[in-house]
Amino acid sequence: MNTEFTRSQLIDGKLVTAGAAFASHNPATGELVGYAPDATRADAEAAVAAARRAFDTTGWPTDRDLRLRCLRQLHQVLDEHREELRELTIAEAGAPRQLTHGPQLDEPIGIVKYYADLLESYEFTEDLGEVESRGQRHHRWVEKEAAGVVAAILPYNFPNQLALAKLAPALAAGCTVVLKGAPQTPLTTLALGELIAEHTDIPPGVVNVLSSSTPEVGEVLTTHRAVDVVTFTGATATGRRIMAAASGSVKRVFLELGGKSAMIVLDDADVTKAAMFAAFTICSHSGQGCALTSRLLVPRARHDEIVQMVAAGLDRVRVGDPTDPQVNMGPLISEQQRDKVNSMVRRAVDDGAVLVRGGKPIDPGFFYAPTLLAEVDPESEIAQEEVFGPVLAVIPYDDEDDAVRIANNSRYGLSGAVHSADEERAIRIARRIRTGTFSINGGNYFAPDVPFGGYKQSGIGRESGRSGFEEFLEEKAFARIVVPQEQV
Repeated sequence: MNTEFTRSQLIDGKLVTAGAAFASHNPATGELVGYAPDATRADAEAAVAAARRAFDTTGWPTDRDLRLRCLRQLHQVLDEHREELRELTIAEAGAPRQLTHGPQLDEPIGIVKYYADLLESYEFTEDLGEVESRGQRHHRWVEKEAAGVVAAILPYNFPNQLALAKLAPALAAGCTVVLKGAPQTPLTTLALGELIAEHTDIPPGVVNVLSSSTPEVGEVLTTHRAVDVVTFTGATATGRRIMAAASGSVKRVFLELGGKSAMIVLDDADVTKAAMFAAFTICSHSGQGCALTSRLLVPRARHDEIVQMVAAGLDRVRVGDPTDPQVNMGPLISEQQRDKVNSMVRRAVDDGAVLVRGGKPIDPGFFYAPTLLAEVDPESEIAQEEVFGPVLAVIPYDDEDDAVRIANNSRYGLSGAVHSADEERAIRIARRIRTGTFSINGGNYFAPDVPFGGYKQSGIGRESGRSGFEEFLEEKAFARIVVPQEQV
């Protein structure tokens, strides 16, 4: 892996720089981490052309053994360079060290192994048997094949997880990929490209990795006629623009977008456990997670009691230097994001929410205090809009039906949670909530084999699991006339 101060892009099998570069800074300290090439439109077009050539003229889409070998190599090299990637992720994304031992790094490395294993056993052909039609027998079958060239566009919050959740299944399916890192975390994604170039047999053009400080490169990837599939994770507003841009060439668009997930505490729940779970969840990666439960729905009669329990939980969250293994919560990604979070909290208080904890920036760096808002109006901005910060809105409800109504009162539908002493009751509630994922009494659904995605404006399609693999496949139906044996 390149250890120079400026990392390189990967285009058509070569590690290259651009005419200009942009800086990446540590959000905990403001210090310079390094420089990333600032890709141009020409770089993006070269990457797409390389991916198109690799798909159309090489054996990558059809050679399962080659793909399997390369995925095994990728898993091995990620494992071997795990600690270098850990330090880079902490420095650039502001991820607490303890989180890199889970969803920020260690678990994502396992994604590659999962898709290698799936590729080894997956049946790309399905026999549909014979039917009689027009006086003849017809044998039908379906074959699944790679969808083509994939443009994968990443956000900043979980750069390793999101890159590998897009890249690994696409490669396993036989697609070629142009991967664009987020402008806030370009070095982490570029490091992946360097490892691929230097330590795997992945052919030139199959994987291309770009970095850019402007939207121009993303515009090329979402409109280029040589791109067949666009997969994007990020804000819903950006997802809408990508859908519109891709419509000109009718691309397959696969989106994982925003969320405003609700955690429902039922009247029979262990409220101590539920309150602690709510407090630590909203502080995970400083609240910068689309599936985090940022609305806490509680029985009206127990509102004040539960609020105080959550406040006590937030008081136990250790905020500080993300390199410290004991720290639970690091900084937000940028000053701009911190200002956005702070403005939303200020408006919430002006709208009548009660500020119980936090509600202020912490210097130096881009830290924001874990924040608890009580007596929140379910129609207010803070209850409807994604904050992407450590801000929990507590909303009282009157009965079970009211809790379900409030939980579903959102244009999003990504995730949710429920706590109850009666598991069957909890499952009945979960089935009434219109979301793509759900946690029962703290259950963790997030794993490489579990499909992840949302309803409504939280996205289209699923990432991870078998479903995430099949997003990158096309189906082709075949039929042949069966000639009777006596006519052979």
